[in-house]
Amino acid sequence: MVVRQETRPEREASPQPEVFRTAASSLLSARLRPEVSVEPMPAPQRIAPWATALSADVEVDDEELATGRIILLHDPHGNDAWGGTFRFVSYVRAEVDPVLATDPMLGAVGWSWLTDALTAHGADHSALSGTVTRVSVENFGTMAEEETTAQVEIRASWTPDVDERATTADLRHHVEAWGELLCTAVGLEPLPEGVTMMAPRRGQRGS
Repeated sequence: MVVRQETRPEREASPQPEVFRTAASSLLSARLRPEVSVEPMPAPQRIAPWATALSADVEVDDEELATGRIILLHDPHGNDAWGGTFRFVSYVRAEVDPVLATDPMLGAVGWSWLTDALTAHGADHSALSGTVTRVSVENFGTMAEEETTAQVEIRASWTPDVDERATTADLRHHVEAWGELLCTAVGLEPLPEGVTMMAPRRGQRGS
């Protein structure tokens, strides 16, 4: 399956940069846990001249526990705010124990899930920024018997280290780190040593 690659309308006729084409293709070669299903999604068209995006769900025993998206932006002329020609933008929303949502350290812990994953997968980067938000839902009145639920939302962006002189780029490790973040957020235990990650399942929604 080919990643959907969106462009700004005024640049649709421009040739796609080879470095972006290879970077976008590399995202689909990321090795993710079997609980993670991935598929292409429309990318924003006005943030950068070139963009591609993936969405993912984490399911355990047919229950969706987390969802997210990751967008790769590319501006061949560079962007001062990024400090480079590429930029990742990611979002993760995961169900968490309501007790965990009351922990004042959740924000710092949630952010460490991301930084640790990037480090573990060798996803070298710079200019990392983002937010961690907790959402707790309590029910009242006729809904009082329903359980309290809680979620954590992690939004982040970073600039992958890419050789500006290169004509190709392999950024799969950044998607692997994002996939690990999704799984860590829902409390999945690390895979035992020696267990191999699987290629992501794509295009399975609604099938």
